[in-house]
This record gives sequence, structure tokens and C-alpha cells, in this order.
Amino acid sequence: MKLLLDFLPIIIFFGVYKYTGDIIMATAILIPATLIQLLYTWIKEHKIEKMQLVTLALVVIMGGATVIFQDKTFIQWKPTVVNWLFGMAFLGSQFIGPKTIIERIMAANIELPSNAWRTLNLAWVFFFLSMGIINLFVAYNFSEETWVNFKLFGMLGLTVIFIVIQGLYMSKYIKNTD
Repeated sequence: MKLLLDFLPIIIFFGVYKYTGDIIMATAILIPATLIQLLYTWIKEHKIEKMQLVTLALVVIMGGATVIFQDKTFIQWKPTVVNWLFGMAFLGSQFIGPKTIIERIMAANIELPSNAWRTLNLAWVFFFLSMGIINLFVAYNFSEETWVNFKLFGMLGLTVIFIVIQGLYMSKYIKNTD
């Protein structure tokens, strides 16, 4: 349910775009959809994750610029900016505090040596930076419709593939208790 809720604004954006063919209108709908999603999360869970706040801020700022200036470039850059900000945060966590971000997120569920946590964290840095570059490549080298499709299906697919690879990497550290 949470995963669906997280993807709901982008699904709405995608649906509006597919129905109207108008990226400006889809972006104008994305902004309140994201606000409503965050409000619902707050009412339901009484907390909002930092990632959700960063995403909301960028949707409002870059989506707002898209609508105000009638220029799709702003919304097309949003995934890149989000990914690069997360990449920088993950990279910074290598040097700040005793645990990397990925270790803070996952350590309650799996035990790994510190070098494995650092490797995973750097893999996420590389993933986020790569996703930002790939987003710009698609935005500037393919049609608007291809970019919209990539934003929903391509980015999701690449994320799933990356998570599977991450799971395979972590599996070599899982101890068999039989």
C-alpha cells in the first residue's frame, strides 16, 4: 500500500499526460497530487520522511516553474536534481557519523560488515548519479512522450534491477542457521 501511495502522484502525472498530451497540465496536476499524498501520509502516520519533503519541495519549485514559464525543462530536470541530491547525501554519509545512510536504513534487518555497508552505500551513490545522467540523456535525446514513459517505467525498472543486484550482493553475507 505504501509503495502505491508513494507512486500515486507520478501515476496521476502519467495518466493526465497520456489523456491530454499536455506536460504542463500534467505538471499542474502533479503539484496538488503530491501535496495531498503528503497530507494523507501525515494524517495516517503522523510523520513524513525527509525524502518525501525533498521530493515535495522540488515538485513545487520545479513543477511551479514549469507551469509559470510554460517550459517542460524544469520538470524534466526534477528527477535528476532529486537523484543527485540523494547521491550527494549518501556520499556525505560516508564521512559524517559512524554509519552510512544505507546502514541506518537497513541495519535493523540485516547484519553486514562495515566494508560491505560502505560498498552498498557507494553503489547507491553511483546509482543515483547514474539515474540523473540517464534522465537527462532521455529528456534531451528522445521525444517528450518517451521521457514521460521512461520517468514511470524506465526509472522504476532500473531501480528494481538495482535492488535485485543489491540483494544478490548482500546474500553472500547472510549466514545459514541450519
